[in-house]
Amino acid sequence: MRDNARRHRLHAVFADFCELCALSISNAVDRAQFDAREARYLQIVARYERDEVLRFSQMLGVLTQWLEVGFADCLGDLFMSLELGDHWKGQFFTPFSVASLMAQLTVLDARETIEAQGFLSVSEPACGAGAMVIACAEALHLQGINYQKTMHVTATDLDATAAHMAYLQLTLLHVPAIIVHGNSLTLKQYGYWVTPAHVLGGWDYRLRSTRIADQPRFAVPGLEVATAAQKFQAPAVLATVRAEVVGHRLDQLDLFAA
Repeated sequence: MRDNARRHRLHAVFADFCELCALSISNAVDRAQFDAREARYLQIVARYERDEVLRFSQMLGVLTQWLEVGFADCLGDLFMSLELGDHWKGQFFTPFSVASLMAQLTVLDARETIEAQGFLSVSEPACGAGAMVIACAEALHLQGINYQKTMHVTATDLDATAAHMAYLQLTLLHVPAIIVHGNSLTLKQYGYWVTPAHVLGGWDYRLRSTRIADQPRFAVPGLEVATAAQKFQAPAVLATVRAEVVGHRLDQLDLFAA
């Protein structure tokens, strides 16, 4: 990461790495947004020399190997170890060990819910790099449940780079998810990202065939919003966002539609 920061600011290199990877993966599975995202990819790459672009792909390989070691918030840890917390909007990411403990204390009756409803719905209105969602996946894994088939996530963050971080990590862990770049309180959306697991698992149709707003869900530990009333409304708000995204996608030609 620092090698690519010789001519650029480190926080910009980090953000560009996350976005380039997100764009590359998205364009392999979400054809409806291909043209705009391909143009954005070329715009970012144009700022870097050939060896720097190649280094980005090597970095993605390292990240993949890192996540293969076990469940972790690798990009959140990297963000903090590079001391970007003070430099980039004052953001700090919860240590994964804390997120893991909170998830294991919260996701206790998941098997019963999955058997009754078919899948578990997780809403994360301020996802950051996705640590809480990854921790939920780990909690299911420890219970002997295949989260890749039985958990669907709607995760939102107001910061674009955070959304890219979450999308990249949930993609590599094959978590079915919709990552929304937007505001969970005002419902304003700037874009959305569907993971390959969401597309390949046919989740657009699975979600539409159920009553999305009525699906049981676990509010991710650590959820805090402006008021108590809004806090109780947050899961329904995220369900509304998800329903809008799914409805929009079903109106388009899906690459993997039967």
